[in-house]
Amino acid sequence: MVRQQTIEATSAFSGADDGAVVSREPTLPAQTMTALTPSLIADVREFFRADYLPKIERCVDVLSEDDVWWRANDESNSIGNLLLHLDGSTRKWILIVVAGRHIKRDRDAEFAERGPIPKSVLLARLRSTLAEVDAVLATLGAETLLERRQSSKDEEVTVLWAVLHALEHFAMRTGQIILITKLRTASVVRLSD
Repeated sequence: MVRQQTIEATSAFSGADDGAVVSREPTLPAQTMTALTPSLIADVREFFRADYLPKIERCVDVLSEDDVWWRANDESNSIGNLLLHLDGSTRKWILIVVAGRHIKRDRDAEFAERGPIPKSVLLARLRSTLAEVDAVLATLGAETLLERRQSSKDEEVTVLWAVLHALEHFAMRTGQIILITKLRTASVVRLSD
């Protein structure tokens, strides 16, 4: 199955008759896409390495090893689980889907782990993955962003979709790590310089 690339439009949304289908395929002129790509990719790379990763590092730095593996309840994730999941998910979307590498991932294990994997090991893994991700992102051009790639057995997405999904997911999980850190420390966590 191809990831649905259409949306149901309403007359209020698009001026189309009710029930019309509007394509979500990119419709930018090639010139615009070519001009936009270097800035877009530079910003994505910057978010990963200079915004989200330092925030995660600052959170983990103020926590004990026990705090990194603390869970509010059995249905919640620890920061340790979130770090394993960020590593696995980012590897999937950028290294596997975008770069076409063959890497085995066990998503369930990312959440089942109860530790204690030392926080230094968790951060080293994430830093290593983000270095690989940065190298892949640095190679992407406008023509590549619109290519379609297999993301699972039944799903296909554009490279642009995979990159933006990885970034969005990383941002969401970073926010969860910040929240858990604030809950565990009951203090202000300095997230930026």
